[in-house]
Amino acid sequence: MTMHKSVVLPDGIIIPSSTNFLADVDLFLENRLSGYGVDPGVMTDIAISVSELVNNAIIHGNKLDISKRVDIRFRVTASEVRVTVSDEGNGFDYQAVKSPVADDNLLKEVGRGLFIVKNFVDEVFVGKNPHGGTCVEIVKKR
Repeated sequence: MTMHKSVVLPDGIIIPSSTNFLADVDLFLENRLSGYGVDPGVMTDIAISVSELVNNAIIHGNKLDISKRVDIRFRVTASEVRVTVSDEGNGFDYQAVKSPVADDNLLKEVGRGLFIVKNFVDEVFVGKNPHGGTCVEIVKKR
């Protein structure tokens, strides 16, 4: 079943694999996180990180296949915000990702997404979904 619009859930949003839906994700996160009283600085760090992860999921994970989805879920507690971004792609070897600040990689146009995310959040977990694809969970302390 092909999905051509965002689906808002109580704990997240599911979008088709198109960068046209990035604004939906940003608006969703901003509305929900501000509703939980999350500090604007924390919200900015999360928004930048989630934008990078969703872009990676759309472009690298799902290969811009509009029939595949990106699932973004969040959980807010008094001490932290957790966001999980999952795609339906073939997955990748997280350990094989080279540092974008290594001399050989400084001029490459790709490979900076997870590096950027790691600099804005407190924890990053990368795994594989049971049904295929990649799942990245970020944690930002409040």
